[in-house]
Amino acid sequence: MDYIVLDLEWNQSECTLNDMPADGLPFEIVEIGAVKLNENREYIDEFHQVIAPHVYSHMHHITGTLTSITMEELQTGQPFIPVCKNFLNWCGNDFIFCTWGLSDVTELQRNMHYYNIPLFSYPVYYYDLQKIFSLIYEDGKIRRSLDYVVNFFNIPVSDEFHRAIYDARYTAEIFYRLNINTVKTYYSIDTYQLPAARKNEIYAVYDNEKYNSYSKYISRGFESKTLVMSDKNVVSTPCYRCGRKLKKKIHWFSCNSRVYYCLSYCPEHGFMKGKIRIKKHDGGLFFATRILKLTNEEGASKIYERQAEIRKKRREKRHALKV
Repeated sequence: MDYIVLDLEWNQSECTLNDMPADGLPFEIVEIGAVKLNENREYIDEFHQVIAPHVYSHMHHITGTLTSITMEELQTGQPFIPVCKNFLNWCGNDFIFCTWGLSDVTELQRNMHYYNIPLFSYPVYYYDLQKIFSLIYEDGKIRRSLDYVVNFFNIPVSDEFHRAIYDARYTAEIFYRLNINTVKTYYSIDTYQLPAARKNEIYAVYDNEKYNSYSKYISRGFESKTLVMSDKNVVSTPCYRCGRKLKKKIHWFSCNSRVYYCLSYCPEHGFMKGKIRIKKHDGGLFFATRILKLTNEEGASKIYERQAEIRKKRREKRHALKV
């Protein structure tokens, strides 16, 4: 199996009359850069192509500032369809993407869908090296910029950042310096394609004594947020260590109908905190990603405090409305 270290640059609408956001394509890919490594992370080849714009005819000011790409340069590129097909042929039949962040695989598939190019087989696994760096060297939550980590590893800086091929090269250099077993343990799952039915829903366990341990669940699509939170699979809290169905100390609660929290208890492994994030898919359906993570008494206390704070704010709001 090969590793495809992928980086994309994309443009978006400036919301002018000539460049309103396109339905189904908020971000138009304008550059693809990738480095191919073998299973030993040895360099094989690289791919780079600028793409001529089809949807947005003006360069968004942030994109232009970050990437130094001009519309004049893009006009020398090729259309997305032949570029993407050449890129996928170049990738081969047995590979996994490695990216810096969680957006590239989603945006690649969104652009493919827009142009009716067949999507990857579901589910799409990849390695988010930005997340994995944080798990190994920091708290697992903070997300560092690519240039920060390049400096962290003292990687020589010979080319500008925010150009696809250069960022792909830098990301490949970082990848080579990360523990491969940890990388493989903490794979990511892209959610551009949702599970088609209950039987296709995703259950993943990331259990590592040295780094963060947790489980992740990705639901199928639902017509409403209410239906999401009414589904027994979504709101269940099984212990990912022993498989017990746990009783909740604090049932799911939220302050904004998008993010929910709960607290359960396992007789063998202790407290487990839960977090559900509800998102709306491009197709209009709502889906949930649920993270369950074992915690200590201090972590459990924070859930109690969060619930109490939300209840207090709601009481104050109701009181203000009465006054």
